[in-house]
Amino acid sequence: MKNVRVTKKPNQQLYLLIADKVVEIIQSRRLQPHDPVPSEGELAKLFGVSRMTSKLALEKLAEQGMVYRLPRRGTFLSGQQDVPPPNEELPAVIVPPAPVEVKRSRQIALIVPHLSDYTSKIIAAAELEARKHDSDLILKISRNREDEDHCLQRLVEGGIDGIILFPQGRKTCSDQVLRLKLQQFPIVIIDRIFREIQIDCVYHDHYRGSYEMTKYLIEKGFREIGYTSNAIDNITSREERYQGYIQALLDHAIPVKTQYIHFRSVPCDPSRIHESDPEQEQFLQENPQLTALMCGDDHLAISSLSTALLMGISVPDKLSIVGFSDIHLSALTPIPLTTVRQDTEKLAQSAFALLMKRVNQSHEKPVITKIQTTIVERKSVR
Repeated sequence: MKNVRVTKKPNQQLYLLIADKVVEIIQSRRLQPHDPVPSEGELAKLFGVSRMTSKLALEKLAEQGMVYRLPRRGTFLSGQQDVPPPNEELPAVIVPPAPVEVKRSRQIALIVPHLSDYTSKIIAAAELEARKHDSDLILKISRNREDEDHCLQRLVEGGIDGIILFPQGRKTCSDQVLRLKLQQFPIVIIDRIFREIQIDCVYHDHYRGSYEMTKYLIEKGFREIGYTSNAIDNITSREERYQGYIQALLDHAIPVKTQYIHFRSVPCDPSRIHESDPEQEQFLQENPQLTALMCGDDHLAISSLSTALLMGISVPDKLSIVGFSDIHLSALTPIPLTTVRQDTEKLAQSAFALLMKRVNQSHEKPVITKIQTTIVERKSVR
């Protein structure tokens, strides 16, 4: 289109006349919704007016809902209405609906030290709780203590709203956890307890669970009860289970025999629990008088069961074996395992309820919640 001289009508402002001309261009070019409309510069050159006049013309059309303008991109034909014939009275202003504000979901992180049957149950329960609290769950698996600290730091820097931490085995809490505690950042520890500081914690009552299982064996008539576990390695859950076993013996006037207590030199390998284990075999050979064996966890209990059967020791007639945790495999062994069940659903519910209090600025004193365990009876006890 060649340059066009514009002639004003009496008492008509120039930018309104340019607005009419833009409507004619839209019609003549048969522009479709969201097609670009000539720019301020193009209109100024085409009609011999200033850029300010063409700008006012486009803004007038934008006010009327005929076009819309995007910063640094240009002006575009609106799809909200038909373009009127030129020189007709422009329609009333159509105000587009206000944008709907999208509420950001809370971001809650769960850090676990490994993937296992037990932690998988915690993850599943935590994901369900996150949905109940209108939150998104972010899962992190820490490889070691340094990686755990790195995960904590990155999550906080990324704007996470709260953290549930199943910590690596350590005697004391890390500097990073202590720093978050001092900053009053919402963080809840699960399945571990740090005795040197007061911090929100939800964990299973390992001591009571072990005590009750040992008492269960005693009430069944057993007196020669052994105990086997992976090394405690500063892991409070293992320590408390061992203490529960000892205290139950003492409370029932049964002597604690050191030869009946076995802490492994290398951790039990979960991938080989259906094979004979050399350490468990030696322990059983050295203590043929044992009639019952309390195991620190289900993997070790299944390993001890497999080892005993391969040694020709009848379970449960000659040796009764019990575990702790109630992992999925404990019900699927050749002789289903009697064990202590840890309720992961209650653990996740309590942890999320406590964390949401902190996210919502609750500043009450640190809370320690113990989740009670139950005994699941199967076929491994005489």
